[in-house]
Amino acid sequence: MSIIEINHLTKDYGNNKGIFDVSIQVNKGEVYGYLGPNGAGKSTTMRHLMGFIKPEKGYAKINGKDCWNHQKEIQKNLGYLPGEISFPEDMTGSQYIKMIAAMRGMKDMTYANELLTLFAINPNANLKRMSKGMKQKIGIVTAFMHDPDVILLDEPTSGLDPLMQQKFIELVEVEKQKGKTIIMSSHIFEEVERTCDRIGIIKEGRIIQQFNAKELRHSFPKTYEVEFKTDIDFEKVLSIYPQSIANKKKKQLLISVLDTEINTLIQTLAQCDLNYLKEETETLEDYFMKFYGGVKHD
Repeated sequence: MSIIEINHLTKDYGNNKGIFDVSIQVNKGEVYGYLGPNGAGKSTTMRHLMGFIKPEKGYAKINGKDCWNHQKEIQKNLGYLPGEISFPEDMTGSQYIKMIAAMRGMKDMTYANELLTLFAINPNANLKRMSKGMKQKIGIVTAFMHDPDVILLDEPTSGLDPLMQQKFIELVEVEKQKGKTIIMSSHIFEEVERTCDRIGIIKEGRIIQQFNAKELRHSFPKTYEVEFKTDIDFEKVLSIYPQSIANKKKKQLLISVLDTEINTLIQTLAQCDLNYLKEETETLEDYFMKFYGGVKHD
């Protein structure tokens, strides 16, 4: 069942800016990774889901309700972390959290306090004096603290150090196990690979690829760097894998195979004398850069 449904969504700002004919479905309990550089259309898509923008064409729905026409009703059970958070400067973190809780009618602050502990936040500091990373953590707390069923995360770990990024990944994994439905745009490929079930790549406002993350991982070719002790073994394996990248002087080969071909390769190499064997796997970032050809993604 699709909890989030985006169908032929279009918003044209001119000069090829905006989103065009975007269609995405996210099922209950699924984490959808949304990849693309700044200006590609990720935040515009999120704002449509929040009901902040009226579509020119198509629609965005959450739980079957149109996001523009039922904005207030949808937002009661929705968590949102915008890409750029604007905090009131005359409040402490604690005061801000309590204000958001009051606006949502929250009575129980147990989960909010658990999140503050998880991210090692001192909420009594003034927001104006907080670092970007600390403000980001406050934003994460307010997105998750009311235990919403649907969560929209726009560059959620921007400004976080590696330890806090790991904490965030753990949080998303826990929420996913609870059956939450999440869309997460990110430029950190590791967190997308570790948390997302499906991934969409957007370029210049258009979805150019959507795929199952698990299937993609298995479809990546595995590349092995092999150094042979003898010329005979080197030449023999090169004849079997003629597409390999060869360094004859060092008796080295770079051999790329799919998952289904690994056993055959290992059986072949088991008959040879090797100096070493090292695996170099292709990553989600490698796959992403095939579409962007060197364009920076952050």
